[in-house]
Amino acid sequence: MANLMGVTNPVSGQDNANINRQMPNSPGANQNIQNAPNLDRVSRPDNRTEQQTAGDSTGPGKALRYDSNFQAFMQKLRATPELTKTLAQLMLEYKTVVSSGMQQGIAQEMSQLLKMLPMDEKQLAQFLNQQLHDGERFNGPLFNLLREAYAQSQTETIKADILQFLKRYGDYTSTEHIQGNIIRTLTNISRNIPASYGSQLLSLAQQLGETFASGDRASALKMLQGKIIAFLANYTEKTHDMGASRTLISQLALDISRFENGSTEGLLQSLKQLVSHSSLKGRLGNLTPEALLNFIRNSDFAKAPQENHFANHLAQTIHHALRGDGGLEAQETFKDILQALLINESVYMPLKHMLIPAEWQDRMMFSELWLDPDAEDNMHRGGDPRDNTFRLLFKLDIQGLGFLDIVMASRGEEVELLVSGPEEIAQSANIVQGEMNRILTENGLKSKGVQVVKMQQPLTLSAVFPKIAEGENSLNVQI
Repeated sequence: MANLMGVTNPVSGQDNANINRQMPNSPGANQNIQNAPNLDRVSRPDNRTEQQTAGDSTGPGKALRYDSNFQAFMQKLRATPELTKTLAQLMLEYKTVVSSGMQQGIAQEMSQLLKMLPMDEKQLAQFLNQQLHDGERFNGPLFNLLREAYAQSQTETIKADILQFLKRYGDYTSTEHIQGNIIRTLTNISRNIPASYGSQLLSLAQQLGETFASGDRASALKMLQGKIIAFLANYTEKTHDMGASRTLISQLALDISRFENGSTEGLLQSLKQLVSHSSLKGRLGNLTPEALLNFIRNSDFAKAPQENHFANHLAQTIHHALRGDGGLEAQETFKDILQALLINESVYMPLKHMLIPAEWQDRMMFSELWLDPDAEDNMHRGGDPRDNTFRLLFKLDIQGLGFLDIVMASRGEEVELLVSGPEEIAQSANIVQGEMNRILTENGLKSKGVQVVKMQQPLTLSAVFPKIAEGENSLNVQI
């Protein structure tokens, strides 16, 4: 029984009253109190403090910031290994990895990847163009028109309707991905709840998968809202489960909301709402619902999953590796590759990113390309009549030569280049400069300067593209 009054004889060494009397009570003493009451703000109910400086998350091993998702992204970006080096090491040591116990599934996928690497000039250009267009969901005359209308509009209603249309368009074109997420989340939930409930949920997930396959969105949504959500609500009410299932249910609710938002009817209603504005009617009046749906079905983004064979084989290889098919070494390597790919495609990354592994003139070449088409948005931000500045960072690992960083800045036809590479490149600076100038001239560009220097250390993305660190083109979500 709790000794609330302290009237019994205290046990030796456990006299709380004596301990309390010995605690210092001086005003200047550091009590290490977190979340002290502050009438000007709402304090957290836990002991976690949000008062962190920007340097808290810069070093390795430091805790993630809790006050900003963007700062957490920046920390992960700094800690992410270079994808170019990781891929080069993996591909060049392919035979060694296979002979050390890699199973057939992942070995077969890696063989397919290696067969795609030999390229000539035409194949390399096609590979580059495919990556450039496949990742652009909001590309084409329609979205150029909407960007222009959004920038020029002085009415918040029009801007809100444009954003609503884009949101519905994004959810509509992600339907297949959202459906896959829902099934995977339901499966994970079933594994994190008692078997008596999990078996019932798996049966519902199987029925939902069949409904997804039939293309009956209305029935699928009715099942999600009327059966699955009701089942999970009943489970939570009875068990008060506060474990992993609670987080998964929250994720499921988000995907269901997106699935509902991405209906064909909702998309066409958003289009109708845009056309109702007089300022947009003249530009969008000829865009019928049939034309919009046909545009979506035939876009490069819609065709990408079937046509981008390299991305498909890479995804399958990563899948096999993370399952453990290739052993612990391959699992860790592909985990780094997946992390780098996810970071480079993050919503906080205001850059286009391309991965270009190739065998060029009997040499293995692994490279990454980052580009910002609006590094200096002169036309829209300051009324400057000059063209926008286009900036590009090209990282290469060339077999037998080493690592190179190439930075290009272009405004109209004027181009500046910085080539940073090993000692061999620096010693041949004049030859490299001459070749670069020749290439620019042959392609109708004017060279404003080509610098060739010895690489002291690899260039960082935030150094070449300060927009990333400044967060100019992204949302800094506060928790």
